[in-house]
Amino acid sequence: MSNSRALLIRRVISYVVLTIFAIISLFPFFILIINMTRESADIQQGFSPLPGTYLIKNFKAVMNKPDWAMLAALRNSFIISASCAFLSSYFSALTAYAIHVYDFRLKKFLFTFILMIMMVPTQVSALGFVQMMNDWELTNNFIPLIIPSIAAPATFFFMKQYMDSALPLEIVEAARIDGCGEFRTFNSLVTPILKPAFAVQGIFIFVSSWNNFFIPALILDKPELRTLPLVINLIRSADYTKFDMGAVYMAVGISIIPVAIVYLVLSKFIIRGIALGAVKG
Repeated sequence: MSNSRALLIRRVISYVVLTIFAIISLFPFFILIINMTRESADIQQGFSPLPGTYLIKNFKAVMNKPDWAMLAALRNSFIISASCAFLSSYFSALTAYAIHVYDFRLKKFLFTFILMIMMVPTQVSALGFVQMMNDWELTNNFIPLIIPSIAAPATFFFMKQYMDSALPLEIVEAARIDGCGEFRTFNSLVTPILKPAFAVQGIFIFVSSWNNFFIPALILDKPELRTLPLVINLIRSADYTKFDMGAVYMAVGISIIPVAIVYLVLSKFIIRGIALGAVKG
């Protein structure tokens, strides 16, 4: 009886602690939603738990201003983020497949070299990268924001760990005996096994690319090519006398909606994918 009571007490404490953490985590979103409905002058006066009546007005202010081009920014961000998520996940999985399946000289060296690249910050090579894009006349173009995502050491490492735990070599050898080509084996046999890993990395890469401000700010100058972070920065950097905090909160809220949809669609794969990818079976 005492054991069951102690178990009940621990369970109650766990639920209380998790509830408190959930409230703390969701409170910034609550503030965001409330401020999306308030006027800029009211927001500057301080926080209020009650929603305002300016939701439609703030939405129209964000969507109808030609200088901001919110719909174009949404489209641009989605094109870049979705392309990066697909290319990075696929080619990282293809690279991890080669390291996992084939046995060749310098295999360990290549694996270590790819992991060493993870330690190089993006900012270190940013100036050289921008200069190279200028020389190739690829500024104001989505190509420099999409194609480099193919080389993703962190995604490669996750895929490699996932394959170590979820892809037996016997399956690949059986496909080869049946006369299946390497690319067909990967696309038809290995890819379905990697669905949880693709989902997890797709989410991470999509969100990272969606929130990326640094590189697009260096590459994109034309207003019609701006991504959402650039537009939000444009709204925030407006003249103080014309600064509309309600519009800023509305723009941030709009930018979160696609990311939330991606999470909801692929969330069932997150825990399973991370667990299998992080623990070698």
